[in-house]
Amino acid sequence: MNDIKRLKLFYGGQWLESKCHKHMDIFDPSTGEVIAQAPCCTAEEVGSAIKSAATAFPAWADTPAMKRVQVLYRFRELLEKHLDELTMLVCRENGKVWEEAKGDVLKAKEAVEFACGIPSLLMGESLMNASAGFDTVLYREPVGVFAGIAPFNFPAMIPIGWMMPLCIASGNTLVLKASSMTPMTALRCAELLQEAGLPDGVVNIVTCSRNEAELFLKEPAVKGVTFVGSTSTGMHVYATASANGKRVQALCEAKNHALVLEDAPLEHTARSIINAAFGCAGERCMALPAVVAHANIADELAGLLAKFAGELKVGPAYDKSSELGPLVTAAHRKSVLDWIERGIKEGAKLVLDGRNVQVKGYEKGFYLKPTIFDHVKPGMSIGDDEIFGPVLCIKRVADFEEGLQLMNGNRFANGSVIFTRDGHFSREFARRTHGGMVGINVGIPVPAGVFPFTGHKDSFFGDLHALGKDGVRFYTETKAVTTRWFGKEEAGKQKIDTWDGTVVRP
Repeated sequence: MNDIKRLKLFYGGQWLESKCHKHMDIFDPSTGEVIAQAPCCTAEEVGSAIKSAATAFPAWADTPAMKRVQVLYRFRELLEKHLDELTMLVCRENGKVWEEAKGDVLKAKEAVEFACGIPSLLMGESLMNASAGFDTVLYREPVGVFAGIAPFNFPAMIPIGWMMPLCIASGNTLVLKASSMTPMTALRCAELLQEAGLPDGVVNIVTCSRNEAELFLKEPAVKGVTFVGSTSTGMHVYATASANGKRVQALCEAKNHALVLEDAPLEHTARSIINAAFGCAGERCMALPAVVAHANIADELAGLLAKFAGELKVGPAYDKSSELGPLVTAAHRKSVLDWIERGIKEGAKLVLDGRNVQVKGYEKGFYLKPTIFDHVKPGMSIGDDEIFGPVLCIKRVADFEEGLQLMNGNRFANGSVIFTRDGHFSREFARRTHGGMVGINVGIPVPAGVFPFTGHKDSFFGDLHALGKDGVRFYTETKAVTTRWFGKEEAGKQKIDTWDGTVVRP
């Protein structure tokens, strides 16, 4: 263990050894080996990172938007230059297979590119002669220090794409709590931000436990919190931070469903579901872990899903021929195994069992093959709750209305999908589904980064979603300035006209 690299903190532009008494293991999920250790920062160190961000804020906020985005332009080029290196980092610390890991980095780059255009999005509104002789201008201004609390499952896209670019492009500063399981990608990106010319203290990165992260929710210098993680934690973040006067966006769990009608092209539909359900080993909030199948085609669809899932090649993340990589940790793999056992006890039919798997040469890796349950009934926890692993549940319904009602009955509403050739049902589904992101013959309906990531119900807490124009609004506040200029003929008047036309005598 003495040879394991211990990661440092990054705040105030400095790379610092933590004074903590505990370091957290970072695993290579493909081998099961510890590859690094992240410090469990002290509350004092988290506080110092917040102070660094607060110190950097005034000068960064005063930097013209055109100059701020020049840093992001250079950072974008560095992401492109180091794409393979960053892809390998994601593979090593998260377990995504190569193309998925590359997609993680490319989605971060997409968000940076959107943020590069922020000068036009920061433009306010104006109305000359809003009242007689009065002009009003609405400005968008930065808010202050933001905290980002990132999950393990997208080491590049979420912290470096969702949480960083719009925040700093708007003139704010950021303290990022990277996931202690997958912090290396974010820390490497901090080095690239330095290389791109980002001033000290604008972005700061720590790793810590929930206890130390509580400071983000209560410290007055922190003006807003963006969070991605479990619903229980997200509810706590939202309640605590908002009670302390902070703006909050908390993106939480999901149980996305796909409704498959009897007219859907079944082979195409099944392959789309396989990609959506088992990509990233199911460790994504826009996975598709539940299929609601019309009874007339359910048997055929279940057979195709089992066939295609069984053909996926399970292997180490950085083997470019692997189609399904490992789960992030042994503990998380154990959690998914427990869910499979629960599904069996609840009476669901296990049609594809992925528990017994070993990858030659990688026997200690955290692997699971695809697992499929059929005849999952209402009230079964495996069909209602988020498992966050390569487990697919098939539910059967008699018609469109029963399927839509079943889907809308779930407490989560991140995304929802329909597969059909029928335009009427497609339109009805888009209009009536509770899902915030809707797919019509699209298995993973995540829009491009110019649109917000819009979960509903217990999948999101807050008013403004991540990315898109919602993201710009979240990271800015408005100021309305009303102006009146006096001509020479008015200089001697012994009255003051107000904007609404009333007269005040001095």
